[in-house]
Amino acid sequence: MATFLLVFGVSVGAYILIYYNFIRGKQCKSNASLKGKTVIVTGANIGIGKMTALDMAKRGARVIMACRVKETAEAAAYDIRRLSGNNEVIFMHLDLASLDSVRAFCKNFLSSEPRLDILINNAGIEAKGQTKDGFNLVFGVNHLGHFLLTNLLLDRLMLCTPSRIVVLASEAYKHGKIDFKNLNSPAESWKQILTSYCDSKLANILFARHLSYRLQGTGVTCYSVHPGVVLTNLGRSFPYWLKVVLFPLAWLLLRTTTDGAQTSIYCAVQEGIEKYSGGYFNNCTFTTVKPHARDDGVAKKLWEVSEELTGLAAE
Repeated sequence: MATFLLVFGVSVGAYILIYYNFIRGKQCKSNASLKGKTVIVTGANIGIGKMTALDMAKRGARVIMACRVKETAEAAAYDIRRLSGNNEVIFMHLDLASLDSVRAFCKNFLSSEPRLDILINNAGIEAKGQTKDGFNLVFGVNHLGHFLLTNLLLDRLMLCTPSRIVVLASEAYKHGKIDFKNLNSPAESWKQILTSYCDSKLANILFARHLSYRLQGTGVTCYSVHPGVVLTNLGRSFPYWLKVVLFPLAWLLLRTTTDGAQTSIYCAVQEGIEKYSGGYFNNCTFTTVKPHARDDGVAKKLWEVSEELTGLAAE
């Protein structure tokens, strides 16, 4: 028994050392207050989004939780109000898989909220299917929904400068490709879904890059971020057998959602990073992306195509 306890204690100690030194990642050290400011966090009912919203609330911000599922969002809002002591945490319905829902959210927000200081495009999905508008679900939610949301809220962000936009991307962008002849390819098999996810994360980085170019001189800055490999429910649509196989390893080897939120928080509040607008952050550090993720020609064309697909070009 004594030997077992010794081995167990040593194992736990070793794991703690490994986690805090190699897995956890850097923490946002800024103590910036957000009192008097308004923050939108998409997908704030669970995972990284919930922890990001909690941090914003603890800093005194008015937090708008833009979520699809009312029940989980209202429960999360209650938790955040309780943990932060901030009662200005509000749920507003947003389904990024529906462009009509994105427009309705923006209309509701703009008519009821006078400020928008920080927009955090956090929500993401990795699943099969199509959006309500007939787009590949992964590309439609991860890129097109946020593209439309951001553009419809830009004027309000410009009225509240200095303001910021944070776009959750991923190191998966390295395997992504923007194929303009096949942007809306089917995503039914797991290989197709993974390919679409990588493509959408590349699109996130290119979106932030071109957006920063368009926003030069406005006082609005934007950043794309990699949260690390985090234990979230992003794989909620995986087959049950795969979840059973992966969860024990994931629990041990992946970051917690609190640690995974740190780079998003950093880019939302850290002073002095404005010169990196349009850039990509990993571990709370500006990081140079691969050449295909800084192709300004592709970024510009993706913007124009996205305008057409979302109907912005006709407005």
